[in-house]
Amino acid sequence: MKIFVATVLSIALLLGNSVNLRASVTGPVASDGDGPASQACPMCCQGSAAIPGIPGLPGSLGQSGSKGEPGQKGDIGQIGPIGERGAAGPQGDEGIGQPGKIGPRGVPGVVGPTGESGVKGQKGEPGEAPDDSNQRVAFTVVRTSSSDTSTSHDTRLPFQATETLLPGTSFDLETATFTCGVPGTYVFMFSVNKYPSSSSLWVQLRKNGDVVVSGGSSDSSHHEQVSGSAVVVLQRGDTMYLTMYGRAYSHPYHYTSFSGFLLYPE
Repeated sequence: MKIFVATVLSIALLLGNSVNLRASVTGPVASDGDGPASQACPMCCQGSAAIPGIPGLPGSLGQSGSKGEPGQKGDIGQIGPIGERGAAGPQGDEGIGQPGKIGPRGVPGVVGPTGESGVKGQKGEPGEAPDDSNQRVAFTVVRTSSSDTSTSHDTRLPFQATETLLPGTSFDLETATFTCGVPGTYVFMFSVNKYPSSSSLWVQLRKNGDVVVSGGSSDSSHHEQVSGSAVVVLQRGDTMYLTMYGRAYSHPYHYTSFSGFLLYPE
């Protein structure tokens, strides 16, 4: 509708201009002579002006052009200045944290005064005897080899066979050591034969490495029997063994032996 109104107004304006033009070019003009009137305007020699045509309707919209290629990525700009620190936010809810490290141990407090002695309690019932009260412990070990020589007082006297070894008695032939399994009082005895051509023989009975009793002989002319005995109180795990210095002799008749037994338990 707007296009139609504009078109009508344009036509009206063109018609008005055409009428004015005709009025200006149709005045009286002399046809002959040399006077001023004989000089006609060039416009008078032309025909009347044509009426302008009606303007055409607006053209349709053109199609959208194709999307262009993406441009190159620009360089990363410089980091801007750090802004002002904002106001502190509200305090958050209390969380459950991990346990802290254990602090250092405090200084021991002052020892308090000794309290008053309480009333003596009633005598208790007799206790039961320990399981090992009736335990029997006894051993006798012997040598079967002809001789052994040592130049150190710390050399253990070895044994090769057991003559007596009650159940529960611990004697290790490999180390020639008795180990106490039942605490109590024990009796130990040894008898060692000295080789006849040896200048001396010294034998020591040891408890956990400490000497209990010793015996010896320095007669080189004939056999000598070196012996000794002792009563020893032992706790569980204590050890007993013999050490020798010199040359010991033995025989299938068992000239050298070591014995021990529990006299009574603790």
